[in-house]
Amino acid sequence: MSGTTYQAWTVTGQRQFTHVEREREDPERGHVRLRVRACGVCHSDALAVEGVMRADPSKPVVPGHEIAGVIEAVGPGVAPEWKVGDYVGVGYLGGQDNTCEACRRGDFVNCTGQPTTGADVDGGYAEVAYARETALVRLPADLEAQAGAPLLCAGLTVYNALLSADARPGSLVAIQGIGGLGHLGLQYARALGHRVVAIARGTGKAELARGLGAHDYVDSAATDPGAALKELGGAAVIVATAASGASMSPLVAGLGRRGQLVVVGAAFDPLQITTSDLIFGSHVVRGNLTGSSIENEDNVVFAVSNDVRCSNEYFPLEETPKAYERMMSGEARFRVVLTMGE
Repeated sequence: MSGTTYQAWTVTGQRQFTHVEREREDPERGHVRLRVRACGVCHSDALAVEGVMRADPSKPVVPGHEIAGVIEAVGPGVAPEWKVGDYVGVGYLGGQDNTCEACRRGDFVNCTGQPTTGADVDGGYAEVAYARETALVRLPADLEAQAGAPLLCAGLTVYNALLSADARPGSLVAIQGIGGLGHLGLQYARALGHRVVAIARGTGKAELARGLGAHDYVDSAATDPGAALKELGGAAVIVATAASGASMSPLVAGLGRRGQLVVVGAAFDPLQITTSDLIFGSHVVRGNLTGSSIENEDNVVFAVSNDVRCSNEYFPLEETPKAYERMMSGEARFRVVLTMGE
């Protein structure tokens, strides 16, 4: 990175990366320019790389929505609380438009003017990124950028899934899958004071699950996970992180009265649920999508205060295509993070 240019990777929806050198520009009104220190490689980056859910996939975009960095320039109209040198992050939702009616109601997810970082607007697979001030998440000084970047999406996703279910401390809470999302979900659930059950295939992950905070472990390859949860009293919440509709479907039967199955793992095959499993017990099945920048600040503070740690594999920025393929292959044990050599 020179004084006036920076390195970045762009995609056009064809799963092919192009390395580019760009000129630094002054941030637009209401925006800041960040020097990126680290950026997580999230499965949702496929929206940009594979051209999914983009109006014009042929338009080059820089992927990446788990950005940790430092403000290096502030545009006009930015609130005085944000200054050059501030340590900040940016998550999946790229900042609400304060003129939007949904935003005035606090409904940031449905904001018509809210861009998706790394899909609608350029993200963090670069040495420099630009962001709305409303997307900024203030990061604690003791949170290392490389370790903290995945908390801005993966962490927030499971944290908000647990909070939105409104289960009291001590409730039976199950986390299905012990991967990039699930290994964080176990830690958050334990820190929130729940009785935590981990659900995964095989016995090889049992010790890992308990080390991450699980009180009980269910081997879904050897037993019906729904029946196992019923024997434990029925779950108030099940957070399904494994990207498999077939593995999620049996979980509904394991819910307790008015229990919720919260789906955060995006799968290509459908859920199959009997109507009786929904009706008798007043069960709820729903999805959950990340959260606002304010919710993300709460998430990061909670994670740091409760020693919630993300396990990562690191790649330098120049190996971005390799890092993406590693993530998409499923071979990465937990999360993949790009580092910017700082």
